Amino acid sequence: MLTTPIPTTQAASTLTDPATHRPTDAVTIRERSDRETSIETLAEPAADTNHDLDRPAPIPAPRSPKTWLESGLSQAQLSDLLLKMLFVHGVQLGSELARLTRLPFGVVEEPLRSLRDQRLVEVSSSDLAGRVSYRFGLTESGRVRAHEALEHNRYVGPAPVPLEQYVEHCQLQQITGTRCTPAILQAAFQDIVIRPAMLDQLGPAVCSGKSIFLWGPPGNGKTTIAKGLGRYLNRFANEIYVPYAILVDNCIVTVFDPGIHQTTDDKDLAQRGITAPANGVLSGPVQDGPIDLRWRRVRRPVVVTGNELTLDLLELKYHKPGNFYHAPLQIKANGGLFLIDDLGRQTVRSQDLINRWTIPLEESVDYLTLANGRKCMLPIEQLTVFATNLDPQQVVDEAFMRRIKHKIHIEAPVREQYAAIFQLACRQQEVPYDEAMVEDLLQKYRDLGRTPRSSDPRDLLNMARSICRFHELPFTLNTNLMQDSASRFFDAA
Repeated sequence: MLTTPIPTTQAASTLTDPATHRPTDAVTIRERSDRETSIETLAEPAADTNHDLDRPAPIPAPRSPKTWLESGLSQAQLSDLLLKMLFVHGVQLGSELARLTRLPFGVVEEPLRSLRDQRLVEVSSSDLAGRVSYRFGLTESGRVRAHEALEHNRYVGPAPVPLEQYVEHCQLQQITGTRCTPAILQAAFQDIVIRPAMLDQLGPAVCSGKSIFLWGPPGNGKTTIAKGLGRYLNRFANEIYVPYAILVDNCIVTVFDPGIHQTTDDKDLAQRGITAPANGVLSGPVQDGPIDLRWRRVRRPVVVTGNELTLDLLELKYHKPGNFYHAPLQIKANGGLFLIDDLGRQTVRSQDLINRWTIPLEESVDYLTLANGRKCMLPIEQLTVFATNLDPQQVVDEAFMRRIKHKIHIEAPVREQYAAIFQLACRQQEVPYDEAMVEDLLQKYRDLGRTPRSSDPRDLLNMARSICRFHELPFTLNTNLMQDSASRFFDAA
């Protein structure tokens, strides 16, 4: 990343990337690495048509602080943040400083008064609306102090939430607090062909809120099943609250990530006169209200990683130019689901990855290392799913398997299930279903000594569609087309 020295006359701060709402260096917006962009999250869920299913009780929202003491931050911490904001943004109304910090003006009023008494901040103008309409600007001494605060860290964003408050709210948002019944789980898997016996295994695993180990031959739906659990969390579990940033041992750690956290409070904010566009940046005055705006209400996050997962993605990511941190993936997944797919195929040794998860699985906490070498303890409250198509004995040891609470074997589909999957694939691709073609395919499996896979119907239809597109023919299934597709598919498989 390109950086420049900090001039004494302008702000060399951490600004906000409008695409990600992550703090960025003042000179250039930080680009995501290839590994970051490979992290997959579930798309916006479809509208729920199961109106007969009971909705879970909402999780209590974080209460808005009335004073700086209730914010959990010291007056010095708030003062430094205000100084940095004035250094970066110039003269600001009191209401605008409240918006930038996501705190009611009554919370920042006392630190502003203290800064004014110290002659670090001056009031240039005001109107009849009171102190909230004062225009605050830095004095020359204030610019020096603001520069010193930026040297400590360049984070300029919503006021952080103390670690103690974050831990307390994570405990309120545990997966074990969600309601999961056979009807609810069936609704979450309504677009997936799945046997009732499998739902009977998945349901108790979800209710436990602990870890799940999915294993079996490739192509039979381990990832699909894990994503189905994510859809359950997105559509039928109660929503949770995620802070923009937390304060850990006097260090800033950003948590909210629009690429992972799907906000659901935009309309509520609009009713309070605050707009929240897709980039997550609030605008408008922050009025006194019951909810702490340092938090966003979101759907329970679903984070899917595969063979690109490395150990450094599970650690605090230190932003050296700004002297603050980005939370690792497992912290961003708190309250939701974290899938480690293709276990055993990562570039990191399987045993190293397994050892990394020993304490989180055992104690529901993770010990992360700050740049100064000190350890901090953060909660791990999520449904952790491991999936592999390798022999479990080749990937994990007995001690690790003991820590996994639910182990589920995903088998190849039987005839009825394969036919149902093929029928669903035809419906999704809008082509008529022909059971005779399925029987021909199953006979070809037997002739070749192969076992059907749940992913085969989709892949076969995609092959058929590609053949038709190449020959500029309409996509309609017939015996010759399926025989051609099957021959190509099985030769390549």
